[in-house]
Amino acid sequence: MLELLAKRPGGRPAGVDLSPHSLARARRRPALSRATLAAGRAQELPFADDSFDACVSHLALMLMSEIEQVAAEVARVLSPGGVLACAVGGGAVGGEAYERFLTLLRRTVEQAPASQRIPAMGDRRTRARDGLDAVLGPAGFAAVDWETVPIDLSGPVEPVWAAVSGLYDLGPLDRPTVERLREAFLAEAADLTTPDGRVPCGFRIHLATTHLR
Repeated sequence: MLELLAKRPGGRPAGVDLSPHSLARARRRPALSRATLAAGRAQELPFADDSFDACVSHLALMLMSEIEQVAAEVARVLSPGGVLACAVGGGAVGGEAYERFLTLLRRTVEQAPASQRIPAMGDRRTRARDGLDAVLGPAGFAAVDWETVPIDLSGPVEPVWAAVSGLYDLGPLDRPTVERLREAFLAEAADLTTPDGRVPCGFRIHLATTHLR
């Protein structure tokens, strides 16, 4: 995503991540040779006041704690009139493979040892328009523009499994547990598979855009 933003002429792209590994990989990308790539948290951004005219958060804001502090920090580093654009998860499309996968995943995680469970993350207000307005308004942002976009991951069952199994929640699970989850998902997907071999799989994201007043 930062590569796409870096293509804008005259811009000064910057990225922040908690992971040194992710930052190291980003620094190897030629297209990001002029980008500032910094280790840090959104609750304490490593940039000066009024540094940017836009900030983009892709499926990250909804996982953050201390969300009011995040909003204040983004407002601090944006110039007046600066844009904040966020993509947040909007849930599964009813009756399709992603919804069935989430049901299986919840059951699997509930049965797993505590050491294999990711704690609940984020503030649920960030997943709804009114909630985001409540968080961002006191930091100086205008009411958000809100658009819901469907994402279609339908296809053969193995690529669909590869897509849905990339969620954070699977990270701590041991290999036998993930394999049992995979087998259960394949059985569920068999009931959904169309005559041409496609498994219907979709979810939604919400695109929220606002500006600093």
